[in-house]
Amino acid sequence: MTRPFNFSAGPATLPEDVLKQAAAEMLDWRGSGMGVMEMSHRGKEFISIAQQAEADLREILSIPANYKVLFMQGGAIAENAILPMNLSRGARTDYVITGSWSQKSAKEARTYCDVHVAATNEADLHTRMPAYGSWQLSKDAAYVHVCSNETIHGVEMHELPDLKALGSNAPLVIDCSSHLASRPLDWSRVAVAYGGAQKNIGPSGLTLVIVREDLLGRALPITPSAFDYQTVAKNDSMYNTPPTYAWYIAGLVFQWVKRQTEGHLTGLAAVEARNIAKAALLYDYIDGSGFYENRVAVDCRSRMNVPFFLKNEALNDAFLAGAKEAGLLQLKGHKSVGGMRASVYNAMPLAGVQALVDFMKHFARTHG
Repeated sequence: MTRPFNFSAGPATLPEDVLKQAAAEMLDWRGSGMGVMEMSHRGKEFISIAQQAEADLREILSIPANYKVLFMQGGAIAENAILPMNLSRGARTDYVITGSWSQKSAKEARTYCDVHVAATNEADLHTRMPAYGSWQLSKDAAYVHVCSNETIHGVEMHELPDLKALGSNAPLVIDCSSHLASRPLDWSRVAVAYGGAQKNIGPSGLTLVIVREDLLGRALPITPSAFDYQTVAKNDSMYNTPPTYAWYIAGLVFQWVKRQTEGHLTGLAAVEARNIAKAALLYDYIDGSGFYENRVAVDCRSRMNVPFFLKNEALNDAFLAGAKEAGLLQLKGHKSVGGMRASVYNAMPLAGVQALVDFMKHFARTHG
């Protein structure tokens, strides 16, 4: 039986190969007599899983040796507090508002530091990115924070800002939850990258933090020890019991990414090329349909999250019911925005996007 195509924004669809491997190993991981959920996080079996996962992630994203990879808990929302606890020293920080998630980040950080909003796209209803030249960056900011892909509003920074070119020496911090491992990252511009795993990497419960070593050891005295980046790094992310099963699934996903091919491309390059093709297929149909619309500026449309609206919104319920019957799941837009949203993360095949476009064409013909 063919599985439905799940367009959830997160927790999101996972590669079918990964799910099958996890199922096969559920009761007995490679002859150990234990499932991964039953293992001690300090046992040799799980340590081998954890080390391999980190090595694969470093390879996929070309993470430099002077960056630590932390496998933490709490999701990106918890990191909204953990980050300023670790990096702000209670001083001024710059936040760029590009949508709902960066608004949440700035609001949470105000408990721990002086937040300065350096730029915002609120006047544009979060449909375009604030032009880099318009950012009002502080001279003494402890860091500059951006959300490089906003899942709700569907805007993405396809090129990360060069803070030095903008006159800032502050480290750039990116919440890249919804595009992490979907494209390369320019580590010459990024000091910290963090994100929840439940988009492109694995199940909810795991948070990845990739932090440059020189930024460790700055935590505020109030920082819980389990959330101190330096403590977590020194203990190889096992100061407290980590989310072991989510870490294991993430490791399987990293191996899946490495196996991907697209023409002459392999690994992350193949995944990115496929993501570009999927997004183009969907946006091109929406733009030419006359029946649907996307309201995001073309130069900052997200590859991962595609919000769209029926021009006759009285048909929304019929559209969703028909989509579900056609095996196209979780297309309802976020309640704060309305309309529809198709999240086309790494694990969504091109065939899934084609099936969605075919249904949208059929629905437009029969209801236009």
